[in-house]
Amino acid sequence: MKKINVKRRTNIKAIIAIVLAILAINLITSVNKSYSKVEISYKTEYVSCGDTLWSIAKRESKNNKYYQDKDVREIIYDLKKINNLSNSDLSEGQEIKIPKM
Repeated sequence: MKKINVKRRTNIKAIIAIVLAILAINLITSVNKSYSKVEISYKTEYVSCGDTLWSIAKRESKNNKYYQDKDVREIIYDLKKINNLSNSDLSEGQEIKIPKM
């Protein structure tokens, strides 16, 4: 039976200690993250003649800090989800909820 020399055993122990330290640091830093839910407020707008989700989303991307730096397609998806819309069809006078900051 071959004997593992002492130096090699020490290296293995050092590697195991380093790996455990890294795992512990990852665990500690991931536990300290805050996942608090931010309360979102909404404004209500009514669809005007000629309004589309695209035009509303484009306007909100420029004027609404909530949608700052977001792609128009992301905003459309978000508005559809918030307003429970199965498609992009809008009717004049329809009420639309829009998140705001």
